Amino acid sequence: MDIIDAIILGIVQGLTEFLPVSSSGHLELGAAILGDTKLPEESMMFTVVLHFATALSTILVFRKDLAEIFRGLFQFKWNEETKFSVKIILSMIPAAIVGVFFNDQLEQFFGGKIVFVGCMLLLTAILLYLADKAKNTDKPVSFGNAFLVGISQAIAILPGISRSGATISTSVLLGIDKSKAARFSFLMVVPLILGKIAKDILDGGLAYNSESFGYLSAGFVAAFIAGYFACTWMIALVRKSKLTYFSIYCAVVGLIAIGVGLYL
Repeated sequence: MDIIDAIILGIVQGLTEFLPVSSSGHLELGAAILGDTKLPEESMMFTVVLHFATALSTILVFRKDLAEIFRGLFQFKWNEETKFSVKIILSMIPAAIVGVFFNDQLEQFFGGKIVFVGCMLLLTAILLYLADKAKNTDKPVSFGNAFLVGISQAIAILPGISRSGATISTSVLLGIDKSKAARFSFLMVVPLILGKIAKDILDGGLAYNSESFGYLSAGFVAAFIAGYFACTWMIALVRKSKLTYFSIYCAVVGLIAIGVGLYL
């Protein structure tokens, strides 16, 4: 992979992280189109680096919300900020379990398996369509709902299943307000990604050589910049637009991916 390819994939990651269209699925499709023949673990490493970049852009966009949460936590009271933090922790448990105990199995789904990605995009399309038909309410995120949304986030580790699409769709199907669902969806992933990065560092999973440093850095910067601007613009789009539009997009891309994969 050269620097130009890394920048392109970084921009793809930054733009698709905040829309319910599966950034990991687009990265796999983009790598296949660009002719990336890296081993699955190398592809996984590049994906993790880009996700880390968008996690930092999320922190920057939600800096006021996060500052308010931390101020509430340091009051050491059972207030709304503490309750929200506990819900975030509950939502992390399923994905943390999957990441710790099934990491090797997950890597097998990365590395150019575009037919699989296409099928998962079709599943995302179905979820978004069902969520769009669900009745919207003012229901907040409960502790039980936070764990259920966390299960959908764990499943969305698979490339092609949109993390934001799965979590927002699950929330809406549970009757949670779309605005609250979007906010919770974007904030719940930050500690999970940072935890994954910490685990990979401790396990030596992020080891790189001088040849890979250039494209990893280029991809990181591209994903961070694109992610910041995409997040500020697309959060409103996710909250206000009908999910059917994204459902159609995922279905079309999924069918194309399946067709190309079977043809190749």
